[in-house]
Amino acid sequence: MTSRSGTAFFTATLVDTRAPQVHAVVKPVADLIAANLRDYAAHSFAVAPALCAPLAGATQKGAHTVVFRISILVVALLSLVAGLWPKGFHVFIQSGLAVVSVRFGWFYLLAVFATLVFLIYLLFSRFANLRIGGEDAEPEFSNASWMSMLFAAGMGIGLVFWGAAEPVSHYLAPPEGLAPQSILAARASMRYVFFHWGLHPWAIYALVGLAMSWFMFNRQGRGLISDLLQPLIGHRHTGWIGHFVNILAIVSTALGVATTLGFGTLQISAGLERVFGIPASTLTQMSVITVAFVLYMASTTSGVTRGIKWLSNGNLALAVLLLLMILVLGPVSFIFDIFTTTLGAYLSQLVSMSLRMSPFTASTWVQDWTIFYWAWWISWSPFVGIFIARISKGRTVREFVLGVVIAPSLLGFLWFSVFGGAAMWEQMFGNGQMVAAAQSGYQNVLFALLDTYPAATFLAGLTILLLVIFFVTSADSAVLVLATMSSPERGDPPVSRRIIWGVSIAVIAAALLLAGGLDALQSALIITAFPFAVLLVLIMWSLYRVLDAEYVRQRQLSLRTRHAIERWLQRDSEAAAAIAAASRDQADQQDKAQP
Repeated sequence: MTSRSGTAFFTATLVDTRAPQVHAVVKPVADLIAANLRDYAAHSFAVAPALCAPLAGATQKGAHTVVFRISILVVALLSLVAGLWPKGFHVFIQSGLAVVSVRFGWFYLLAVFATLVFLIYLLFSRFANLRIGGEDAEPEFSNASWMSMLFAAGMGIGLVFWGAAEPVSHYLAPPEGLAPQSILAARASMRYVFFHWGLHPWAIYALVGLAMSWFMFNRQGRGLISDLLQPLIGHRHTGWIGHFVNILAIVSTALGVATTLGFGTLQISAGLERVFGIPASTLTQMSVITVAFVLYMASTTSGVTRGIKWLSNGNLALAVLLLLMILVLGPVSFIFDIFTTTLGAYLSQLVSMSLRMSPFTASTWVQDWTIFYWAWWISWSPFVGIFIARISKGRTVREFVLGVVIAPSLLGFLWFSVFGGAAMWEQMFGNGQMVAAAQSGYQNVLFALLDTYPAATFLAGLTILLLVIFFVTSADSAVLVLATMSSPERGDPPVSRRIIWGVSIAVIAAALLLAGGLDALQSALIITAFPFAVLLVLIMWSLYRVLDAEYVRQRQLSLRTRHAIERWLQRDSEAAAAIAAASRDQADQQDKAQP
């Protein structure tokens, strides 16, 4: 709404009455406030057009078609090289990955820690009550649906895959130079699992998601990562700099989804073989990809409010059911002891873990795990951030940070305490087979754990179903985001663009599974995270500027409105006093005129 139409509406609303005395009283204050609104709007947009005005250049269809074609070409070329020359490509990418992680690992740690600090600042800052979409915006989804969708998109299948496997892996090869399979290694394994899946990754997602949602709904952006640079570089965000950022975001998302699809297929196939005796053959893997493709395409073409929301709600219900069953059937006291002990250790050592490198030893543990994870979360941030932005309209900044950073982290802590704690108990006090399962393949640890419980077949079948639904939810969310980032129009992208990306990632995943190029492509994805780590710093700067501008606007508007009302009340009081004085004078004259 423009300032002219807004003030006209305001005036008309206030004076919409047939009572002439009310009209006479209200009309002056309405005109006064409307004039102040016009002056304020003109002043705001004149002072800071880059921070207050809607984004320009959002519908450059020709330029964005080029972005789409270049993105498709780059994804196809990387996938082709990884599929045809997997060993040589893997060696080349690993050398580049080593350079990035060794020489710039410190920057990943600083950038991610700064992101977490910035989000905590926003939670308690003067910007906390600003609302995504404007002061009158209402949330489109219930809290439960909102949480389930962002949880499924943000972590999803990773929680199921690593819930039992990662604590056992750290127990076998612990950080900080600890002795393997010791009590100290067990404590550190759970602490670092909380660290890798807790506040830091969700802070990365929240920063991109909050910035994207603000630019989409408060500044009429089109949902591109390059929009976030507009307060810093002006109209150049629609030029070659913006195109490069958008292409990098699209390629990173497409490769990430394809590799996740491939690794998820491997775990689902392993589960089918272990539970139902179906061989984890190439035919089984291709069948899993085909079924997943049909499901996620059916979901993504139905839109966010139906398919993705329904699947996410189903995800959450199945995940809670599985978690409760493991909790009830497992060592309950041991699990809650792990939760409280690990949470305390995690919070007390949060800063030291966040900034820990190994400059005095030859250990590569931090590079192999922490920096790898940070790069992985950063590379996924465009996809997850844009998806979270699309479903977060109507939330305040405080609600957004609590819902995207704090609440999912607590759920993740509980998840790893249950599954990781149960696995650690089985290894240390039970049958001791978890380490052997991890050495045979991380995808086998969870199913080896379930074999130790009553109704193991039912639990394993429930796990496979949960994997499939998480799998489909992540894929259809990614397809929707890819289509959004590569479409020139605002709003929901066309179905044809969704189909193109849906087919592309399925074909890439299948080809890489056949050729054995998933590991190399995953490493390539990590390398692409470095420019996004730099982008995180720029996004913090940009977001602060636009939030500050909006806060100043609202504060000035509130002050101007209050002053206008105070002036009207003063005028009304003076008029009433004048009328009263005139009445008294008239009464005195009448008294004198009487004999």
